[in-house]
Amino acid sequence: MPTPPRQEALDLLYEHTHGESLRRHALAVEAAVRAYARLLGGDEELWGLAGLLHDLDYERFPSLEDHPFRGVEILRERTYPEEIIHAVLAHAPHTGTPRLSPLDRVLFACDEICGLIIAAALVQPSKRLADVKVSSVKRKLKDKAFARSVNREEIRQGVQELEVDMDEHIGRVLEALRSAAPELGL
Repeated sequence: MPTPPRQEALDLLYEHTHGESLRRHALAVEAAVRAYARLLGGDEELWGLAGLLHDLDYERFPSLEDHPFRGVEILRERTYPEEIIHAVLAHAPHTGTPRLSPLDRVLFACDEICGLIIAAALVQPSKRLADVKVSSVKRKLKDKAFARSVNREEIRQGVQELEVDMDEHIGRVLEALRSAAPELGL
């Protein structure tokens, strides 16, 4: 099954997601997952769409009973590739979907860390990703009061499943987000 064009996926995201912060999160995860696709030899377009659409339904259906199941229904209706659908299910531990492929593991590992890095940028006086350092992200990771909704255990588990060092992972994702900074508004 061919990968839909990015613009079609972006239109789908914007149709179902109206909040700027959730849109920014989707774009951030897309950038991070694309960076890992280049590193690991994955299909950058396909992986990027998984990152872009992983929380497609979250704004309307944030409950564990609905998310990401409603989004997957939409993706199936639009005949998105099964690899994307599986990764979207696997990014949410409560679905019980095992993370089998590199894409599954990368999407899971990038989701929460993107939220933490964006939050770290937003508390900078400049509100720019260029001013965020790996060391400051690591400090924020330890500070449970900072960005409370970010699941620190999932960040640690994602790094473990990718078999990378935490500093390396943060640095790689931070660099990917910096390259997407204009689109992220950061």
